[in-house]
Amino acid sequence: MATPVEPPNGIRTPGKHYYSMWQSLFEIDTKYVPIKPIGRGAYGIVCSSVNKETSEKVAIKKINSAFDNHIDSLRTLREIKLLRHLRHENVIALKDVMMPIHKTSFKDVYLVYELMDTDLHQIIKSPQTLTNNHCQYFLFQLLRGVKYLHSANILHRDLKPGNLLINANCDLKICDFGLARTSNGKGQFMTEYVVTRWYRAPELLLCCDNYGTSIDVWSVGCIFAELLGRKPVFPGKECLNQLKLIINILGSQREEDLRFIDNQKARNYIKSLPYSYGAHFSRLYPHAHPLAIDLLQKMLVFDPSKRISVTEALQHPYMSPLYDPRCDPPAQVPIDLDIDEDLGEQTIREMMWKEILHYHPEAATSTMEVVL
Repeated sequence: MATPVEPPNGIRTPGKHYYSMWQSLFEIDTKYVPIKPIGRGAYGIVCSSVNKETSEKVAIKKINSAFDNHIDSLRTLREIKLLRHLRHENVIALKDVMMPIHKTSFKDVYLVYELMDTDLHQIIKSPQTLTNNHCQYFLFQLLRGVKYLHSANILHRDLKPGNLLINANCDLKICDFGLARTSNGKGQFMTEYVVTRWYRAPELLLCCDNYGTSIDVWSVGCIFAELLGRKPVFPGKECLNQLKLIINILGSQREEDLRFIDNQKARNYIKSLPYSYGAHFSRLYPHAHPLAIDLLQKMLVFDPSKRISVTEALQHPYMSPLYDPRCDPPAQVPIDLDIDEDLGEQTIREMMWKEILHYHPEAATSTMEVVL
């Protein structure tokens, strides 16, 4: 549970109070009353809280020493920049970013999100029965959220069950936008260590320089298969093993379906794999609805140019009972997430401060020189 504590230096800052959770000090705005810690990751700790002013339950994520790791600090900045502009019922809402005490030397960042009950990874692992209606509704919401992101020119790039938050009435919201990028048509290369391998599209595994929205469609297909089978469809141990598993299930590819691979060595590797007839998804998922199988086959296509788009997936007969295009306006704000990867720590801190000011207009008026 959250335990009230004294500040480490014994000096209380006006507007802040102090709690200890899982041996970590939370220095948070007094309007938030922590309830209990609910998650822990490489970034820090998440706790559930109540906003006393609105009586709303929220999740507070403390990012410990946010600027110690350059890549992590850029991820945090990207997430804050992106979520400030996004408004969709299937995308997590960032309600607040707490104002740090010291503008030029703050270390920890506190993000306040709407509170959800669990995530899709936990549900898939659980003994709870998942009916066709469950699978259909989860997939529908995921596709709607991704369609909205793509309409804003945003690739999520790290869709997986753990990044899909769920609440008790089966509402789904996409979270974790630290790897998101603007799809701008320029050559984009994604380094090996990002994007969870099991959900990574073939064009990324093969280090293709150009990729687009179809990488997210592949990830959605992997998630859909995992919902149907209650286990990952391509649980590769490393990159080459991942490609082998994909070919084993999709079958060996024709020459024309390998043309998108711009790296000759990568193309030769795929050609060198033992011939595979592939596996029928209807045999892998014998209890799945036939239309679900048909849609899955159109998502998990090796050649990205032949993969179904998100809009086409929503118009597929499996989804059409739920989908009304009139209720799906595109994102209003084109967002640019092209942040210089070589920015120094102090510049990233300054950029983050400017983002935080958007959540605290009362502070912005007293620090006008910051935003000019």
